[in-house]
Amino acid sequence: MIDVDIINNQTLVEYEDEMVEILNKVIRKTLEIEGLSNEIEVCVSFVDNDEIKQLNKNFRGKDKETDVLSFPQYNEEELLQNRSNIVVLGDIVISLEKAKEQALEYGHSFEREVAFLTAHSMYHLLGYDHDTEENTKIMRSKEERVLDLLGILR
Repeated sequence: MIDVDIINNQTLVEYEDEMVEILNKVIRKTLEIEGLSNEIEVCVSFVDNDEIKQLNKNFRGKDKETDVLSFPQYNEEELLQNRSNIVVLGDIVISLEKAKEQALEYGHSFEREVAFLTAHSMYHLLGYDHDTEENTKIMRSKEERVLDLLGILR
């Protein structure tokens, strides 16, 4: 079972129920691709640019806006060894305000941008990073595979 909690902590950007369905599909597909069968909980919070800037400053020491932050809540070994237990995978914080800006900038839908940010953050929660060119290629490939399999195209 996968439990996804979505909390809207912003009022600047409206979204449809379809957005929640898309996020659930992205999260489930990511876990399916990675072969994880744990009972997993993920929390997604929607915020504005001011709030994500403050979180970025507090937790990463970067005094600037960002699009998404990931906060893992488990030990990676725990996830792999305890496949039959409930694992709180972590928290995803998305600035819907920044996502809307980026969707316009990149020329695709707002829903596609939020789906990409969700896939991106899920892979961070699963221990992936884009700290080197090779790791970036691996992570981008995985993110795009999730979106392609769900038919969420540019």
